[in-house]
Amino acid sequence: MKNFIKGVGMTKFDYTQKPWWQFAYTAAMEALEDANMKISDIDAILFAAISSAAGGEHQTHKISLLSDLFKTNVPIIETTGVCSGSSIALWTACRLNFKNILVLSGEKVVDNTTDIVTDRILSAAERVIEQSEGMLFPVQKVFIWQQYSKKYGATMDDLALISYKNHQNGALNPTAYFYNRPISLEQIKKSPVVASPFRLFDCCISVNAGTAAIVSKERSDIEIAGSGFTTDYILTFGRKNITHYEATQRAAKLAYQQANITPEDIDLAEVHDAFTSDELIAYEDLGFAPVGKGAELIRSGKVNLDGQLPVNPSGGLKAKGHPISPTGLAQIGEITNQLRGRCATRQIKNAKIGLCHNIGGNAGNVVVHILRKL
Repeated sequence: MKNFIKGVGMTKFDYTQKPWWQFAYTAAMEALEDANMKISDIDAILFAAISSAAGGEHQTHKISLLSDLFKTNVPIIETTGVCSGSSIALWTACRLNFKNILVLSGEKVVDNTTDIVTDRILSAAERVIEQSEGMLFPVQKVFIWQQYSKKYGATMDDLALISYKNHQNGALNPTAYFYNRPISLEQIKKSPVVASPFRLFDCCISVNAGTAAIVSKERSDIEIAGSGFTTDYILTFGRKNITHYEATQRAAKLAYQQANITPEDIDLAEVHDAFTSDELIAYEDLGFAPVGKGAELIRSGKVNLDGQLPVNPSGGLKAKGHPISPTGLAQIGEITNQLRGRCATRQIKNAKIGLCHNIGGNAGNVVVHILRKL
């Protein structure tokens, strides 16, 4: 049975200190208005978040709170999957037999000191073996990047171009943290080293936000043409392939098969760029470039806003910000709005097919969705 996007909603990505449910509620109301629907039209709700229990709000019975908040008694299902939580919720919604499903996420990630927030985020990685040896997320990504760059010859200048591209795009996006705050290539290259050779602007920032989408069996102008979800081992170096993410390759293959298309058919993409190296590797894992040739896409400008295959027109996690669970639905919102021609100065002309790529942890799970304008 086919699934369609009726409406999408998204809050500003920032450090506003509202409770998680307020972010979720604001995004949900926007999605309902976008779809010209009421909460009484919703047959089920899927929700994704990680912060509410650990972040001082101490609320784990979130589905009942949402029932109270929306004044509804429909089934409410909570999904988890760290950074790809809301994408997993959307994937699940596509497989449930309800006419209209509200998929939403709200997260207050940044509500404490950096060390405490960082420790919560690191719960998405393996804590006993890897982290005890200093394998934090930036270090994991550096080790992967070092192996990749040694094997294929890509450089830190390539990663700087990815960061620069995404900051240019994010400066045009009113919901992005870096909206109206462009970052120069020189600033990127001279930013402080986080984990050598990665610099500050190779890493995304944590933010608070809410996102939502309404999935329906009733036809709309946006079809969810493909939906792929796969998992992988949590240990970074417990996998066969160190330089690429096989979970991305498998999820993309499933989504392409369902949509009955090839990577060449994609007009634009929202790619998970928690680190700039993730975006470059994703070019290859998603089939946009041959293995080892991903850097050619950013060097040639093909993935720029005015290129043949724009990637992260929203600014991506890099410039929009990464609120953990809501990120996947933010990608869905961007692609939906692009296909509907709503994106003003960052609008991609004549876009018909868009791809969303969302990683959980260090690619311990990956979700790929393909949206098609009808």
